[in-house]
Amino acid sequence: MAVTGEPTGPNLAAGLPTGEIAEGGWVAGHVDGEPVLLSRLDGGWFAVGGACTHYGGALGDGLVAGETVRCPLHHACFSRRTGEALAAPAFDPLGVWRVEVQGDRVLVRARADTPAPSRPAGRSERLRRIVIVGGGAAGFAAAEMLRRRGYDGSLIMLSADQAPPCDRPNLSKDYLAGTAPEDWIPLKGDDFYRDNAIDLRLGARVARIADADEVVMADGERLGFDALLLATGAEPVRLKGPGFDAPNVHTLRSLADARAIIAAAADRPRAVVIGASFIGLEVAASLRARGLEVAVAAPEAVPMERVLGRELGEFVRGLHEAQGVTFHLGEGAESYADGRLRLSGGTELEAGLVVLGVGVRPRAELAEAAGIAVDNGILVDARLRTSRAAVFAAGDVARYPDPLTGEPIRVEHWVAAERQGQAAARSMLGEDAPFAATPFFWSNHYGTEIRYVGHGARFDAVEVTGSTTAGDVAVRYLRAGRLVAAATIGRDLENLTIGADLERALSSPV
Repeated sequence: MAVTGEPTGPNLAAGLPTGEIAEGGWVAGHVDGEPVLLSRLDGGWFAVGGACTHYGGALGDGLVAGETVRCPLHHACFSRRTGEALAAPAFDPLGVWRVEVQGDRVLVRARADTPAPSRPAGRSERLRRIVIVGGGAAGFAAAEMLRRRGYDGSLIMLSADQAPPCDRPNLSKDYLAGTAPEDWIPLKGDDFYRDNAIDLRLGARVARIADADEVVMADGERLGFDALLLATGAEPVRLKGPGFDAPNVHTLRSLADARAIIAAAADRPRAVVIGASFIGLEVAASLRARGLEVAVAAPEAVPMERVLGRELGEFVRGLHEAQGVTFHLGEGAESYADGRLRLSGGTELEAGLVVLGVGVRPRAELAEAAGIAVDNGILVDARLRTSRAAVFAAGDVARYPDPLTGEPIRVEHWVAAERQGQAAARSMLGEDAPFAATPFFWSNHYGTEIRYVGHGARFDAVEVTGSTTAGDVAVRYLRAGRLVAAATIGRDLENLTIGADLERALSSPV
């Protein structure tokens, strides 16, 4: 998915008076039709691409903080000096342009070579082989960062999936709705793994982690490691009632899952989504886009009230009802047979297709069997190290200390998993910095984008500014008077700013 539009701002090739940009300042313009961000830093001039390399967001509408700029869409962070992608979900750097100063004018000239990323000295010379178990967000991000930071040893990535690492948020959104082609889904093509000497093994089943720092595969192969990253993620919860193991009852986690739902939707006019989670409601919206009649059944009274609060949860429900989705709230699912779903209140719903969106559980069995500390996920410290030397964990499976509160948390967000993978890679290489990224996710409902920053698993007060019906609102979640998270619609820059404020608050945690 890319955001396109005509370039805005001044023509930087024609130049600007140097006095128009103060030290530390910037201006968004264009050169030969391409958006460019021109910055003045430490007396020098730097020009980098003005479109985020993730989904093409306009960086001129984002947040500039120090030497970085953050995208307003999904909070990717870049260097204004070098264009390097400093934080996921972007991995590719911005292009760079040559800058000249002629008298009192600064002009942006031709494109230049992108500088090589900084590669601080670490302990990579002692790491002959790193093994990553998991082919999702955290595993991919770790592998990419290891190579970017100069690790040149053996790097093996073991994925149980049959497809290479993919853009999972798109599976429940545009891809499932039929508005994104499948070639958008892989995070990188096969050439990326070849060119970076990443031994990606698909359909790889790990049997156990041996005491002698070896990963033992299901076929008996033993892979020794000097460092191991467990990025096994989470698996969807399956209901245990009668009939929920039927072939037309689906979960959505992988590309294979999405393909199966699309195939089932082709000849089944009615679907029921069980669970009013973000994934569940995105699936509902996507199936409506395919023309299916869709009902949502869930035990809660207001969709996502626990995460979003009552007002925003009711607003999201209204968005779906306006598109023809019917809700059966306050009822759990009891059984499924002969194309009919029975709910706990006695309601029966016709459904040729059922999709479960009732949560996930961490895949921590490998770690637990190896004697690694586990409690609702794999327990890690602030540097994502487990209780066993040389073993790290990141992503949905990792339970780490919240830098804001100190409490152990497990965050099931795509961007958070990618950033944890990046942090784990740096920790493996000896860069002694704690993981302190503010969680962020986004959700799309019929063109209405909700952006959520922070971690509000528990809050006792909600502050709403703006109007949900006008599509211009910020909802702040507080705990004991302190901001812990916020959700916004139509206020992308404000969402970025709140995230930056939360990061600054890490210097004075409770």
